[in-house]
Amino acid sequence: MSEKLGVGVLGATGAVGQKFIKLLEGHPWFEVREVAASERTAGKRYADAVSWKQTSPIPPSVRDLEVQPCTPNLRSRIFFSGLDASIAGEAEEDLAKSGKIVLSNSRNHRLDEDVPLIIPELNADHLDLIPVQRAKRNLKGGAIVTNSNCSTMFLAMALGPLHKEFTVERVFVVTMQAVSGAGYPGVPSLDILGNVIPYIGGEEEKMEVETRKILGSFNGKGIDFADFAVSAQCNRVAVEDGHTEAVSVKIRRRTTPDEIAELWRSFCSVPQALGLPSAPEHPIVVMDSQDRPQPRFDVNICHGMSTIIGRIRLCPVLDFKFVLLGHNTIRGAAGASILNAELLKARGFLQS
Repeated sequence: MSEKLGVGVLGATGAVGQKFIKLLEGHPWFEVREVAASERTAGKRYADAVSWKQTSPIPPSVRDLEVQPCTPNLRSRIFFSGLDASIAGEAEEDLAKSGKIVLSNSRNHRLDEDVPLIIPELNADHLDLIPVQRAKRNLKGGAIVTNSNCSTMFLAMALGPLHKEFTVERVFVVTMQAVSGAGYPGVPSLDILGNVIPYIGGEEEKMEVETRKILGSFNGKGIDFADFAVSAQCNRVAVEDGHTEAVSVKIRRRTTPDEIAELWRSFCSVPQALGLPSAPEHPIVVMDSQDRPQPRFDVNICHGMSTIIGRIRLCPVLDFKFVLLGHNTIRGAAGASILNAELLKARGFLQS
């Protein structure tokens, strides 16, 4: 492989930014050469600016980088954005206008008509929105590409093969979401210990709309959203990592739980065919035990990049129900953006 591509991380001192830096350490295609964050930390050495919360040390190649402000003056062409939504929208737009490629984990642009909302296994063809975006916004080589909300990620991964094979008509989902999804310092301990918080601001709306965009079809100018309804109820629970979701689904064509399980087990797609470095060998892992998946034991299967599904059975209200699990800060956040960048590179979008 030729020399690695230099990349930058926006919001590098935050929880998602730290996860980007950890996951990019030793990456075969990308190398972190710039870190950017708030004006408060700009000018500081990264190791002095960050309150590092990852389980492994700060990579030596990043420790001494000077934190830069999030402006278009940054040198790199490719950026991974873990910026807070309060500032991400304008900062990402400014970078795209200056010719940068922004892989965003923030919510701000996910539902923009001309911005791809990508899960490579499901809608790699939605990258064809990039020329539309560039023409509409008069971008000279820049672009914004987003990944989904963390809870949407795993629901869409489960529904994608089902919708293609059997046509999904209605979905009801209840989430049990880990505290790491709230960032750092997250939910106060006295609020979450021994408790369930039945509200996560904006989360239900994201799941109900983003899923339909991801599973929609590109019509040459934009995305025709998938024609089914999603009803979501989202809860925060006292789990460190791993979002669990209980799903019921109605489908158009009759089938059996065994056939659905086999469909998921055999599912592979574009990232596996291309051999992308972060692609899990098995995008969907089906577990047979009646009491699995469980976050404590299963969240790191396939390095946290797979969707794990179990308890596939008939539903007396809709057609089928099942439980799924995914690592919210890896595949549900930083790992998703990195996989998107790998797809962009493989498809030639990162050529200068």
